[in-house]
Amino acid sequence: MEPGFYLTAFVTLFVIIDPIALAPLFVALTQGMDAAQRRTVALRACLIAAALMTLFGLLGDRLLATIGISMPAFRISGGILLFVTALDMLFERRTQRREGQHADPHHDPSVFPLATPLIAGPGAFTTMILLVNNTPATGFAHTLAIHAVMLAVVVLAFLMFLAAPVIERALGRTGIVVITRLLGMLLAALSVQFVLDGIRGTGLI
Repeated sequence: MEPGFYLTAFVTLFVIIDPIALAPLFVALTQGMDAAQRRTVALRACLIAAALMTLFGLLGDRLLATIGISMPAFRISGGILLFVTALDMLFERRTQRREGQHADPHHDPSVFPLATPLIAGPGAFTTMILLVNNTPATGFAHTLAIHAVMLAVVVLAFLMFLAAPVIERALGRTGIVVITRLLGMLLAALSVQFVLDGIRGTGLI
């Protein structure tokens, strides 16, 4: 598989996880915490999210085989799911849902909602299964490369969490909305490509 595929994989996961849009939410969820507590929450959330996405990347295809779902069918349904996510981003529904969540001083937000579903949500799980099982690339090296790409995106999310206060002040709400819309347009195009690949896998085209 040419290097361009892994660049596409990185962009896809980056758009799905959307570390930039998560940064202001991280600030809201960790209000009242000092810097050390915020680092702990950020690290725990990213580690849990990475573990969950690794699990789906390694075992997701076997789960599909067990319940009788073909990869072309999953690619098509996954593409549709990603397209819905793109629509949420384009029309700002996902941002509104995220910003509607408030910090609870008695609750550790690292597992929920940060690790899942905000970092490792249904879209990320779907994308990991699709990328790992993308044909004709197969084998340990391909699987390792996809997981390395995923870890790179999670590391970026961690860095965004650490820099969240600075990013929020620098971009402002308008900047964050503009970036989210642009990422949504890109995700819509990538989701259509997933659907086309799935249809191609059925032999219809």
